[in-house]
Amino acid sequence: MRILVVEDYSPLRKAMVESLETAGYAVDAAADGEEGLWYAQNHDYDTIVLDIMLPKMNGLKVLEAIRSEGKGVPMIIISARDSVEHRIEGLDAGADDYLIKPFALKELLARVRTQMRKAYGKTATRLVVGDLEIDLPAKRVGRGDEEVKLTAREYSLLEYLALREGEVVSRQEIWDHVYNYYEDASSNAVDVYIGYLRKKLGSKDGATYIQTRRGQGYLLEYQQE
Repeated sequence: MRILVVEDYSPLRKAMVESLETAGYAVDAAADGEEGLWYAQNHDYDTIVLDIMLPKMNGLKVLEAIRSEGKGVPMIIISARDSVEHRIEGLDAGADDYLIKPFALKELLARVRTQMRKAYGKTATRLVVGDLEIDLPAKRVGRGDEEVKLTAREYSLLEYLALREGEVVSRQEIWDHVYNYYEDASSNAVDVYIGYLRKKLGSKDGATYIQTRRGQGYLLEYQQE
């Protein structure tokens, strides 16, 4: 899942990026409002984390510009401006959440997860597909009583497919939401990881979870032979 962080204070920006990447997210970062707006206008994100007091362009102006283009991406404001009036101003400008500095990184991660679930129309923190269960906060996958061990990349791919369960997802969409843009991956990287997932999710009763739609992409859907 891809996140944009717009924060001018370098130590905090780096800490947030590291925390989010450790949690398995693909992350882009910008140090000023103009750069942040450019990223938001030219890429698709699952969540944007946005400071208000930014150089070159105020965070509220960035937020308003993104919303004026009809983009519904979840946006979390982070700010030291902690009055009720400031929070109302941010939320009325189109933010989905408002987090006051200083904050714990684990709280930011929890708020990101919440916004992502909302964006994909999910309310539960556990997604169930057949006998497959995905625990979003813990980033664990189980099949029946058995835990399925996945790498960070395999989990990110499965999580994205699960959030879009029943929808055909193209290879390009998977690339845009799961991989960092600076990664030098082969053209068949998505297909390779789909293969890894299928192998790990396979079960003795012949059930399948990831279906292929030729020329279109993949979808997560439980089927039993």
